[in-house]
Amino acid sequence: MSPRRVELFVDPVCPYAWMTSRWLLHAAEVREVEPVYSVMSLSVLNEGRDLDSGYRAMLDDSWGPARLAVAISRAEGNEAFARWYTAWGERYHVGGQKDDRRATAVAALADAGLPAELIDAYSPVAGDETDVALRASHEGAISLVGSDVGTPVISFGEGTAYFGPVVSPAPKGEDAGKLLDALATLASINGFYELKRSRTGGVDFS
Repeated sequence: MSPRRVELFVDPVCPYAWMTSRWLLHAAEVREVEPVYSVMSLSVLNEGRDLDSGYRAMLDDSWGPARLAVAISRAEGNEAFARWYTAWGERYHVGGQKDDRRATAVAALADAGLPAELIDAYSPVAGDETDVALRASHEGAISLVGSDVGTPVISFGEGTAYFGPVVSPAPKGEDAGKLLDALATLASINGFYELKRSRTGGVDFS
């Protein structure tokens, strides 16, 4: 029996999406699942919205990592994107290399053993091939859950897809597996929409 495919839509700059992606890797160590990472974009999601100027500036600087992620996936495949996303996250989220996102993206390409020229896709160009592909990938997530969400979005391939889970720190071992089991159960409930509580702490990368 082949592993169950679990697709997680992430924006590379989102720390909570990064945490969720690490949980999914831990879950795959104790459950028969195949993690697949796809791209959604907070920049696309929030286009045209009236936002705080600081958050808007952050989003305007977030196009590049999402564009590069899509370009890697298209040119080199999903496994290559997963390698780059791990390298990027170790530098950007865990290592705090956030002052120059482009430089961090370049370093992560090298870490992942990917062609340096992929960085050519980084700079935003409205309507170019990468822009179209990014919006299509983002729409793939939104078509599953609607626009009143953020990142990550999780899909078990059938049943209900939804926003989340938001976890910090990322569960490991059997705890990771139990969370996966619970989420898979929720996906089987057609009328399930939302669970939420207030966040009481920051991101714990331990």
